[in-house]
Amino acid sequence: MHNDACEPMPPKPWASRLVAAALIALALPTLCQSVGAQDYPSRPVTIMVPLGAGGAMDIIARSMAPKLAARLGKSVLVVDRTGAGTVLAANDVAHGTPDGYTVLDAPSGTLSTNVTLYKKLSYDPVTDFVPIALYCQVPFVLVSDPALPFKTIPELIAYAKANPGKLSFGSTGTGAAPHLAGEILKSMAGIDMVHVPYKGGPPALNDVMAGNIQLFFADTAIAPQLIESGKVRALGVSSKIRVGVLPDVPPIADALPGFEAVSWHLIVAQSGTPREIVDRLHDDFKTVIKSPEIWQQMISMGLIPIDTPSVEELQNFVKSEIVRWGKLVQQVGIAGTE
Repeated sequence: MHNDACEPMPPKPWASRLVAAALIALALPTLCQSVGAQDYPSRPVTIMVPLGAGGAMDIIARSMAPKLAARLGKSVLVVDRTGAGTVLAANDVAHGTPDGYTVLDAPSGTLSTNVTLYKKLSYDPVTDFVPIALYCQVPFVLVSDPALPFKTIPELIAYAKANPGKLSFGSTGTGAAPHLAGEILKSMAGIDMVHVPYKGGPPALNDVMAGNIQLFFADTAIAPQLIESGKVRALGVSSKIRVGVLPDVPPIADALPGFEAVSWHLIVAQSGTPREIVDRLHDDFKTVIKSPEIWQQMISMGLIPIDTPSVEELQNFVKSEIVRWGKLVQQVGIAGTE
């Protein structure tokens, strides 16, 4: 006996079309991403700088832009987006479209210190970004009022121990690299100094020269002229090696082995950017960074240029820096204060 109920029903035409449409919908993002990566770039690329115009980061980004444009075959724009201690720019890029058309030129605090310093951060440096290129370290030079009796780090430490709490050091803000450099010095040397935060480097330097504060970890791009003119005295640089613009100033590490307090600049893109585009940008930035003109410009500005490691190495580097600076932020007692 023939049982129609046992035979499978032929698929309805509309059902087949629905299944096909669903499969296409699932494949479309990957397909579009692949096509987008193949014709990248098809329009100008933007480097977003979270610090003000005229600073070292802005100057280097604008120097790299035409060289990068020549390699990409499209214009490269540099846009300054300041505010909220670099958080505004970082948030814009982190939550933008992951297509490689906007990258962030991030200082170290944006991707490391902020994680512990802020109560609530609107982005995650590890999950919201993919690193493209680490291009320089930013050392500082510890300067003092030349009227003070010490001229070297050992003499400073001896003076501070003999006069506990009488020395004050300025910074560009609570939790900023110059502040944390001073805290590292205090901890490693076993001395007591008072922290005085400022809104930027120039007012802090002015107060050193006026004798209102005694010490400041200054930007190596602006301090050499003041050191040469005798308005401030250089005691040591915060990097483990000497800085090109201050060849006669020894590293603080010579007196305090292991001391290092440097910022850095890292180009990042949105997480989810196609790997082909990430690799393209990594290779092109690496080539531009190593060009003689850019390399020498960074040296002349007191920066320490870096031949960028791989993307994977940079991912591990960011994670380790979050841990390293986070411990210091907690030790100083400023975790979650912003």
